[in-house]
Amino acid sequence: MKTRTAHGAFSWTELMTNDPASALGFYGALFGWTSETLPTQQGAFHVIKSAGQPIGRILQMPPQTAAAGRPSAWGCHVTVESVDACAEKAVALGGQVLHPPTDIAGVGRFAVIADPQGAWVSLMSYALPAS
Repeated sequence: MKTRTAHGAFSWTELMTNDPASALGFYGALFGWTSETLPTQQGAFHVIKSAGQPIGRILQMPPQTAAAGRPSAWGCHVTVESVDACAEKAVALGGQVLHPPTDIAGVGRFAVIADPQGAWVSLMSYALPAS
């Protein structure tokens, strides 16, 4: 079993920043990461790679997020067997759901939760490839 697809494993990370180009330069020099820029309807984002393997992405912070004063920040995704069940369990344990379970076409299903202290993390169930 691949580690990143095991229940409870950190599987993906994203940096939302006002200056993706500077972040790419900094982390590329620091960790030796490479990147691939992909266009989307929301603007380009940069897939970051370690040893040629995708490990996350760096993207431009949306204007409304920047206007609200949010600083650049890393977000992490944890693989779970069921996003819906895990989100419900988080609430039962005193946490809250910040973004409800939602499908991402071709990727899987995700939600964003906060623990009782307010720290947040994304839950992710990856779609299985067609056999």
